[in-house]
Amino acid sequence: MKIIQTLSQKHPSGELQLFKITNRSGANVTLCNIGAGVVSIEVPDISGKLTDVVLGYKHIEDYFGDGPCMGKTPGRFANRIGNARFTLNGVEYKLNANAGGVHHLHGGANGFANKCWQGRIDGDRVLFSLTSLDGDEGYPGTLTATVAYSWKENNELLIELAAESDADTIINLTNHTYFNLNGENSGSILDHILLLYATHWLPATEELITTGEIAPVNNTPMDFTEPKRIGQDINADFAPLKNGKGYDSCWITDSASIGRQTTIAVLHSPLSGITLEVGTTLKALQVYTGNWLSGSPESKSGRSYNDYDGVALECQQWPDAPNKPNFPSSVLFKGKRYEHSISFFFPSILKNNYITHPV
Repeated sequence: MKIIQTLSQKHPSGELQLFKITNRSGANVTLCNIGAGVVSIEVPDISGKLTDVVLGYKHIEDYFGDGPCMGKTPGRFANRIGNARFTLNGVEYKLNANAGGVHHLHGGANGFANKCWQGRIDGDRVLFSLTSLDGDEGYPGTLTATVAYSWKENNELLIELAAESDADTIINLTNHTYFNLNGENSGSILDHILLLYATHWLPATEELITTGEIAPVNNTPMDFTEPKRIGQDINADFAPLKNGKGYDSCWITDSASIGRQTTIAVLHSPLSGITLEVGTTLKALQVYTGNWLSGSPESKSGRSYNDYDGVALECQQWPDAPNKPNFPSSVLFKGKRYEHSISFFFPSILKNNYITHPV
């Protein structure tokens, strides 16, 4: 039987809510209604000790307006939109240029990640809902979004994303949790092992706006088709790594399935023995190695995180798709329903020997 605990407090921006779901084994996840986000996941390490593998803040109010977008649900459109504008049905829409005063990032300065969602217990799930009015951050249509979290007995966190709009609009929802499988206060993730089921990636400009090219990963530092240390090539003489000060790029899944979850990434720590499998119905994954975490608000462990202390694995639509005719459409049509899911699964330590540990 799962136990769901709740806590709330008043704030000028609205009621702040925390929900903690614990399964029979004692493994647990804590959620927050600021950005409908994940603030903690505790799972057993190789010794059986519960370890918090998610970065987060000591003070709940620090989740408002933070640069890292820690654990939250960015929207209406996650990632970047070039020149903070797009055209839909012959009409140009200008968005909040919150990335260098030029581009649009994660839905704008007051996007979904910085809003108080309404949370409630829905059976054995926690359900967050939000209404975004027509014109919010420049987007057309009044859109209603929901994010449902389920914590399974096998230590899988299932995230179900849904939305509807009263007018044609664009949408790209994801989850922006930062993982450190050695524990949130354990330092760099550069020795973590990463495997991606992706043979192609999306090159981008110096300002990290996708160019429209779809490129093979072979013979580049972007190749994670075999398990390798995140830090193995992070300092390579390769423009995308220099532009982002590390990995901050998008990979395209090799899966051809539609509407069914498939595994897109596997992350492993040889030190803790913990493995994370990332599954999704979405077709792209942004890997961000926490290149600008320094100066973040005070962490749960009482310090500001350093660069590369966590890695975000963001399942999503293709970045800047509204401005790239050759990319899959990110349009949500009036009366249609957007539905996708993401899962973060922590398999039993005994099953972790399938991943190769590079010497």
